[in-house]
Amino acid sequence: MLISGIRLNPVTFCIILLEIIIFCNQLLSFLARRHEKERLWHLILVGLLILYNMAENLVILPDPHIPVPVTLQIIINQGFGYLVTAYMPYYGVKTTRLRGLEFHRKYGFLFLVMPFFIFYVCYFPITHNLPKTLLYTYIITASYACYALFDVARVIIKTHRRERNWPLFWERAWIYASLVFWCSSPVIGVFLGQPNWVVGVFNNIVFMLLNIILMRQTVQKSKAEYMQLQQYALNLEKEVDKQTAELKRSNEQRTHAFVNLVHETKTPITLMNNYLEEYIQKHGYNEDLLIVKRNLAKLNNDISNLFDLERYHKGLPIYNYARVISFSQVVTDNLVLFRNYSRKKKLTLKENIAENVLVKADPEAVSRIVVNLVENAIKYTEEGGEISVSLEISGNQLRFVVQDNGIGIAPELHKKIFEPYYQINMQKKSAQGMGLGMPMVKKIVDGLKGKIIVDSNPRKRKGTRIIVLLNRHALAKDEVVAADFKISTSAGLEMSDFNISDTSYNPRKQTILLVEDNPAMISYLLKKLKEKYNVCVALNGNEALRKVKEYPVHPDLIISDVMMDKVDGFRFARIISESPDYNHIPFIFLSARFTNKDKLEGLKLGALDYIPKPFHMEELIQKINSLLDNALRQKKSLLNNTIKALQNIEHPEVKPASGGFEFNCSQYNLTTREVDIARLICGGHSYKEIGDNLFIAERTVKKHVQNIFEKTDVSNKVQLINKLQT
Repeated sequence: MLISGIRLNPVTFCIILLEIIIFCNQLLSFLARRHEKERLWHLILVGLLILYNMAENLVILPDPHIPVPVTLQIIINQGFGYLVTAYMPYYGVKTTRLRGLEFHRKYGFLFLVMPFFIFYVCYFPITHNLPKTLLYTYIITASYACYALFDVARVIIKTHRRERNWPLFWERAWIYASLVFWCSSPVIGVFLGQPNWVVGVFNNIVFMLLNIILMRQTVQKSKAEYMQLQQYALNLEKEVDKQTAELKRSNEQRTHAFVNLVHETKTPITLMNNYLEEYIQKHGYNEDLLIVKRNLAKLNNDISNLFDLERYHKGLPIYNYARVISFSQVVTDNLVLFRNYSRKKKLTLKENIAENVLVKADPEAVSRIVVNLVENAIKYTEEGGEISVSLEISGNQLRFVVQDNGIGIAPELHKKIFEPYYQINMQKKSAQGMGLGMPMVKKIVDGLKGKIIVDSNPRKRKGTRIIVLLNRHALAKDEVVAADFKISTSAGLEMSDFNISDTSYNPRKQTILLVEDNPAMISYLLKKLKEKYNVCVALNGNEALRKVKEYPVHPDLIISDVMMDKVDGFRFARIISESPDYNHIPFIFLSARFTNKDKLEGLKLGALDYIPKPFHMEELIQKINSLLDNALRQKKSLLNNTIKALQNIEHPEVKPASGGFEFNCSQYNLTTREVDIARLICGGHSYKEIGDNLFIAERTVKKHVQNIFEKTDVSNKVQLINKLQT
């Protein structure tokens, strides 16, 4: 084959193309798996072999059409063969992973490169005697090849006797056989008189044998890694199952303990509630008892929700759905309570209740649906809003709808509101519950084979419409509508008329700003503090900021809750701390959130204390008294020091001309610290007392005293006192 007049061997040309493909494939594999060093050694071998084929076998040298001297063509032609051969000892040692062949790995190439350099590079250009050059070179290289092959065979056999690993032995034997074939290639070319391309094909066959070994190693490693990965996956699956079982067991234990705790709590709550009822019947209501009763009812309601929800999760029955009741009557009875709530919050409550709508259900369960839905509508609707409650008949179904024009529920939250403990507004509001009402409604509706639909999108319109669809019951002849059920009062809405207002300002009293969103709590704190202090109250941080600016004087102390709507306690404290007009005001947090993270965040914002709820009122009052008394003393001290400083400026102290303690100290060049120490020594104080008074170590006092003695030329305290006070 001729290209530009240069003779090319077509067989070698095809072999080179194949080897280039193999080289690219091996390169990509190595880049993906850099830890496989055997692939790197093989990659180098392929690259050298491509160069060898291009220089020695592709072009038939010497060729007069190539503008390179014939001598140089011959050197290049033979040189790449020696270059590949020089790499073989290193390659063989690395791929067989045999010990005892370090000599060949480090120095084997010298026995191949040095003869080439001596005879081809130096001897041949001078003598131009190619047969002798070949003979001398082959004698040295062949001698080393025989020694190296013998040494490799010896180490392979010795290693096999020690390891007894037949697969590895045959793999090494295969590599050894390839090396033997490679070393035999000169015999084919020189002694059998075959052309270079035949020798090249022979050598490339040897390379294919080595490539087969690499492919076999790759497959074996891939299989081993796959098996190892399978084992890892199996172990991981077992570990996950184990951890899951432990977590499940731990969760069941915690849940069981929690349910027991809730169950045990119901007994003391029942006793407290009954004793409270008896006391009220004997002595009548007052505001304090009313607060206790309502909060006790709220606690009982929350605990009942927890207990019932857990029973639902365990598949235990809660309600008796075999009774026939009037859904209309349950709704009407409950709305009596909500009319009062709506009026106090200045909401419009519209009612459209169809009569004699029957359903087969437990009256307490139906009451729970009505109470939760209407309560939520009232909670999340601002003053002046409107709430609509309707009960309609639609075929064989009843349709109970509660609609408001409040804050609404985003579409992505429609399913989440039925998850236990989820709350739409993550900022705490005074009327916000535990996030158990809607999950209970969902469980009850599902138990009645009904459906609950949430229709709300605040991005399009205000408000929320919740629709409950239940199967309507047709009364049979022998059935009676149950009428002996009670409607429990709601504890979720606390709309009492607490007298919450700022006290009249008295300039002789210190001022406290209370920020708390719970009306009962702020009313209680106001009643306890107003006798001794001016008390300014706010239901959230936003209102508190307005009160700080509008009140006649700056508060002497701020006591704030953390979880509030609009502006929470942390944000309010941050605004106060960043304001140069108000950042001097002491701050105390009073909150039900009391994790270490919450406490640390509050203290970082400059709060002097972080008091958890529940708290003892006497302890809180004592902390307030101590803090305000200290603040008052600091103000008085600052004022007195300021007055003294002004007096000193107006009437500077005249330094005495002679005599006196101050004059004597100045004469001896005592420093300010040494004067203070000398004055205390003259007053009869010990070194320890001097250190305590000046807030320095006793050792430091002794050093200063030694300096004083040296400056005044005395050796003891008595001499010093006589010298300074005369």
